[in-house]
Amino acid sequence: MSKVVVGLSGGVDSSVAAAILHHQGYEVVGLTLWLMKGKGQCCSDGMIDAAKICEQLNVTHQIVDTRELFQKYIIDYLVTGYEAGITPLPCSQCNRAVKFGPMLQYAKDELGIDKIATGHYARIAYDDKSDRYQLLRALDPKKDQSYFLYDLTQELLAGTIFPLGNQTKEETRRIAAEFDLKTADKPESQDLCLIEAHGSMQKFLDQYINQKEGDIVDLEGKVLGKHTGIHHYTIGQRKGLGIAAAEPLYVVKLDQVMNRVVVGNRSAGGRSECKVNRMNWVSITEPNTPICCQAQVRYRSRPVSVNVIPLENTQVKLVFDEPQFGITPGQAAVLYQGEMVLGGGIIERD
Repeated sequence: MSKVVVGLSGGVDSSVAAAILHHQGYEVVGLTLWLMKGKGQCCSDGMIDAAKICEQLNVTHQIVDTRELFQKYIIDYLVTGYEAGITPLPCSQCNRAVKFGPMLQYAKDELGIDKIATGHYARIAYDDKSDRYQLLRALDPKKDQSYFLYDLTQELLAGTIFPLGNQTKEETRRIAAEFDLKTADKPESQDLCLIEAHGSMQKFLDQYINQKEGDIVDLEGKVLGKHTGIHHYTIGQRKGLGIAAAEPLYVVKLDQVMNRVVVGNRSAGGRSECKVNRMNWVSITEPNTPICCQAQVRYRSRPVSVNVIPLENTQVKLVFDEPQFGITPGQAAVLYQGEMVLGGGIIERD
């Protein structure tokens, strides 16, 4: 009988992933990562629900304390980024450094199991020609989470199963009801675990970063209002600026040196190119000549045509066919060829 360690957050998706594999004949071991104290599906509430699911399926449940990893790679990473005037994306970092990597290592070293599974909506395929595993979008475009998984390695793809990649969220709910899982009707998490635990990203950051008042200015430097800390703002933001103007204004720059939030109209927030560092080429080998593909610069943004120019030290330059609004330093730019994730990295500041 094949064995698999299933990451259980206490939500319906990971619960159904475990139930599907258990039904298929796998010997399932449930594993919950203890990321931080407090409420949220990844924390105390989630641990309880994950334990209930394992009891219901009659499988082993283990909890691994990864709070130090989460502090180092997520909390410290976020705070340092926001202090520097960028908007970090914690989820992709968390997937590789805190979740998938440590999970697979624990499965192999402590349990002698070489496969892990999660409730992510994505797919993995193996390509004989390139001898590489490929990361693919989920069949359900509304739930596709491949954007957050671009930083996975070949080793992690080889050792991972995504049982939900070929189904819709509605099918997941239906399967949960069929198995009569305790999490079948559990509301879906809409926010980052940090937001769930603290109420808002602003409240979380205010615990670590001192609020420092400064000016909100237009592109000419005219003062339009005041802000309570640049870490409360992000590129492309329109709401919550607290200023009046004849036309809609958006955050187009966070000036950490001058402690200013710079705003302008929508056209001022467009960029035709950007640099991306820490590139991870997940499904293909690193190209040494320019390639044309599609880029997604935010989780919910649509893929757009782009020319990718390789640079040194895991960097690339993205040149868009049309200027893109809201390109945000610290966020991920993920490259696609159709449904396949070519790779991705972190958008640099100008």
